[in-house]
Amino acid sequence: MNAVELLSAQIKQAHGVVTGTVADLTPEQASWSPGGEANPIGAELLHLIAAEDMFLCMMTNRQPLAMGAYAGKTGASEPHPMGGYGDWAKRVKADVAQARDYMAAVFKSTEEYVASLTPEELDREVDLSPAGMGKMSLGDFITMTSVVHPSNHAGEISVMKGIQGSKGYPF
Repeated sequence: MNAVELLSAQIKQAHGVVTGTVADLTPEQASWSPGGEANPIGAELLHLIAAEDMFLCMMTNRQPLAMGAYAGKTGASEPHPMGGYGDWAKRVKADVAQARDYMAAVFKSTEEYVASLTPEELDREVDLSPAGMGKMSLGDFITMTSVVHPSNHAGEISVMKGIQGSKGYPF
C-alpha cells in the first residue's frame, strides 16, 4: 500500500463515520441548541462539509462545489463565512436532506481528487500562512481537512445526538 492508497482509505473511513452518524439525523435534532458555547448539530455538519469543500478546493486550485454545481444547494440558510464561524453557527439553519446531498458530493469529490494524486504529490509543500497555519505538505493538509477535522466534528455530533436520546455513531 502506498501513501495515496493509505490516505484514501483513511478518508473513506472518516467519511463513512460522518455519513453514518448523520444518516438518521432529523431536522429537530439538527436545530436543537445545546446551550453554552456548543453549536447546533446542523451548524457543525454544515461547517465540516463546507470546510472540506471550500478550504481543500481553494488550496488545491479547484472550484468548490458550493461555488459551482451546489451553489445555493448546500443546505445552509446562508453561506459559510471565510474564517471564524461562531456567530454564523448560532444563526444558520440547516436543511438536513440538502446538506446530506451536498456532503455526499463533497466526499466523492475529495475521494476522487486524492485517488488521482501520486505519492510524490503528497510531499508538495502548501503555504497556509494566510490562514495562520504556516506551511505543510499536501498530504498533511488533506489529512487535516478530510480525516481529522470531519472526525472531530462527527464526535461532537454523536454526543449531541446522544444527549437528545438518539444513537450517535453508527457502530
